[in-house]
Amino acid sequence: MRVGISTSVIQRGKTGVAQYVFALLRALAPHAQRHQFTLFVLEEDRPLFEFAADFARVVPVSERFRPPVQNIFWHQACLPHLARVHQLDVLHVPSYRRMLAPRPCALVATIHDLAPFHVVAKYDWKRMWYGRVIARRLAWRQDAIIAISQNTARDINRFFGLPADRISVVLNGLAHDRFFPGDRERARATVAARHDLRRPFFLYLARLEHPGKNHVRLVNAFDEFKRQTGSDWQLVFGGSDWHGAEKIHQAIRNAAFAPDVRTLGFVPDEALPDLYRAAATFVYPSLYEGFGLPPIEAMACGCPVITSTRGSLGEVVGQAAATVDPENIAAMADQLRRLATDPAWRNNLRSAGLIQARKFDWNLAAAATMEVYERAARTMETAMPAPAPQVG
Repeated sequence: MRVGISTSVIQRGKTGVAQYVFALLRALAPHAQRHQFTLFVLEEDRPLFEFAADFARVVPVSERFRPPVQNIFWHQACLPHLARVHQLDVLHVPSYRRMLAPRPCALVATIHDLAPFHVVAKYDWKRMWYGRVIARRLAWRQDAIIAISQNTARDINRFFGLPADRISVVLNGLAHDRFFPGDRERARATVAARHDLRRPFFLYLARLEHPGKNHVRLVNAFDEFKRQTGSDWQLVFGGSDWHGAEKIHQAIRNAAFAPDVRTLGFVPDEALPDLYRAAATFVYPSLYEGFGLPPIEAMACGCPVITSTRGSLGEVVGQAAATVDPENIAAMADQLRRLATDPAWRNNLRSAGLIQARKFDWNLAAAATMEVYERAARTMETAMPAPAPQVG
């Protein structure tokens, strides 16, 4: 089977979708013994895919198609032609905002979440409209949709009206060869030398996006925690600036304990495990997630986790995390205080998290994804998908 994968939505490797693409490709490598993989990659992103050179063909895409509008145009006008040129059996687009309308071969798309239906003003109005209206129609053009959680599958059925037999739930995996407890003291020394973090700290890894990732409320909760306890703990944010990041930076500047709030910017993949191991507690108070991979990565590295249960987070963390209402600042401050002052509770969460993290594996995800490709290819051979319903 000849499989094509569009990678132009990875935002230079600095998003959760990028981590999904990279991890899935690595796990698909053994399947290249029986199948051919073609990756469509923006020219400046090609170094990020050097790891795939031994098992996949890389087709460069001009940088003029990087901006969102031009990238949508490329997917609709250029990618179908390339799919025919390369005689693809299946084309996988790992983003619902880039799903194809033309059908040059079997189409598979991954929908990570339908956050525009849940979080007001998560994006600008154009992106919100595209996600709510255009993407709904495009979903009906696909032969198969991959949902990365049961929660996302329910959302696709609810908001797009897509029947359950067109949706395959393939849970995100975890790279257990990278994310494991390791030597915590060595990790702390490494992080201290790299970032000058020498006191216990709460860690939040997510792009600096407002309001969806809820950084501002966490800053306020951290202020309250510091006032209540007089603790020397710090709050550390790792992630690139995104929509609304200026509001997060302003909240940090206005914080009563601003010197104890640190922003690291984008954290490279290779530095993530040690940062998780060095953190005293991982905090993930997101307003909505289609999966929420960082809490599981933290658990796998032996870091106790506080998280909201919005979207799929409750499904993913199970009973292995401390949970909080992400809109209740006082409750969030209470959980910060409890984790900082109760080492026994931290140890209990650490043990439960290690067990929970073992449930996720990228090799299993890759095998399930290959099954989706095969079913989609068979569907393309036998029938066209049903027409999209009228909007409105």
